[in-house]
Amino acid sequence: MSALLIAGTTSDAGKTIVVTALCRAFARRGIKVAPFKAQNMSNNSMVCADGAEIGRAQWIQAVAAGVEPEAAINPVLLKPGGDRRSHVVVMGRPGGTIDSQDFVGGRTHLRDAAYAAFDDLASRYDLVVVEGAGSPAEINLRAGDYVNMGLAQHGRIPTVVVGDIDRGGVFAALFGTVALLDGADQALVCGFVINKFRGDLDLLRPGLDEIRALTGREAYGVLPWHPDLWLDSEDALDLAGRRASDEQARLRVAVVRLPRISNFTDVDALGIEPGVDVTFASEARALAGADLVVLPGTRATLADLGWLRERGLDRAVLDHAAAGKPVLGICGGFQMLGRRITDPDGVEGAAGADEPGLGLLDVTTTFAGEKVLRLPTGSALGVPAHGYEIHHGRIERHGGEEFLGGARSGAVLGTMWHGSLEGDELRRALLSEVSRAAGASYMPADVSFAELRERRLDLLGDLAEEHLDLDALLDLANSGAPPGLPALEPGASR
Repeated sequence: MSALLIAGTTSDAGKTIVVTALCRAFARRGIKVAPFKAQNMSNNSMVCADGAEIGRAQWIQAVAAGVEPEAAINPVLLKPGGDRRSHVVVMGRPGGTIDSQDFVGGRTHLRDAAYAAFDDLASRYDLVVVEGAGSPAEINLRAGDYVNMGLAQHGRIPTVVVGDIDRGGVFAALFGTVALLDGADQALVCGFVINKFRGDLDLLRPGLDEIRALTGREAYGVLPWHPDLWLDSEDALDLAGRRASDEQARLRVAVVRLPRISNFTDVDALGIEPGVDVTFASEARALAGADLVVLPGTRATLADLGWLRERGLDRAVLDHAAAGKPVLGICGGFQMLGRRITDPDGVEGAAGADEPGLGLLDVTTTFAGEKVLRLPTGSALGVPAHGYEIHHGRIERHGGEEFLGGARSGAVLGTMWHGSLEGDELRRALLSEVSRAAGASYMPADVSFAELRERRLDLLGDLAEEHLDLDALLDLANSGAPPGLPALEPGASR
């Protein structure tokens, strides 16, 4: 078995980027490589060809590796429904809920599923590149950990720690991550990668030499900061928007930043269009002047509808629509645009919940326990369309025309299909309608979302080839952690 675990000093340190880069680089060398993340906590997910639901980041990593995405690469997916409660997906299918009190001792069944999935992948692939979660130094959670060092111990997986130098304090974070682990876990941590470096590498080398001397562990490379390393977003840490980079006539897209926003990658495709500004808005005034307002998906439709009303965003959306300007609702956002939303069995929250929607579309939504997972195809706006569905809501359309599993009334559109804007023809058709409604001269560009994604994945592979010691990392994966790695205090005494 050959495997390598990429851990991080923090969330968003660059684990996803490094794993994706390694998958593309090793695949280009002819190695049959699979990504793996034992447990992902994200409301951004994707549907595989067999109907399994996995984290969006692992789906992209499989694309980078040139392999078919499957449930085994992300056996446990937690979808937060609040601060203390998450909906669980196990091997691609709904698996109930879990709350914060379960995080130490109540997840043995999830651990078993994750370990079985890893063992299965390791038996079928030449190499498994594993992404950790958060930080392995979260010592309060170590007893129940099966994502970082717990998994590393299960598979005797050599581990490399990634630190984000852009945050500052990277050497302290790297040293401290190792030093907080107990001696057995430290024995599997073999070295480091630094991410997002800007500037002269010669200025960094003394620090690399010192961290090597202090820890007895290698630095396997320094990845530079690069402006084009935008991958499909994994979590709400990446909601900065996408700004147009030229002086063309612009269209402004305002996406309502719901508290429990999900699958906000739906609007990523709009951000590749020259002359389109995509911003995220949480105040009513931020919708003023928008040419298109998007209500995205949410993991808690009724709760986020209440938040919308508390902040006066409901009135801002209604005023926008009353002015004849386009509104697009996607999944939960579409359900909010309807007449009524009911949750008789408490799928999302309190059983028996029944609330009026914004009334812009003549549809009603009823939540059911069984989740819909599928990859639909069809047409809309006169062009072919495709997407994916992940939802508990059942839609009944009472009027208006059908639109991508949803409904349309004038300039108000609602769809149950995620990912439809990745279709170049549909995206251009939508933006053409938006520009006509805005009286703008903007014309969508001839850009391909799929080609752009491939170029970004190839860029990652190129950066890995140039800036990481791939031969050493591959040898580490094949040979395991070297014996005799120094043990650091205070963790070594535990």
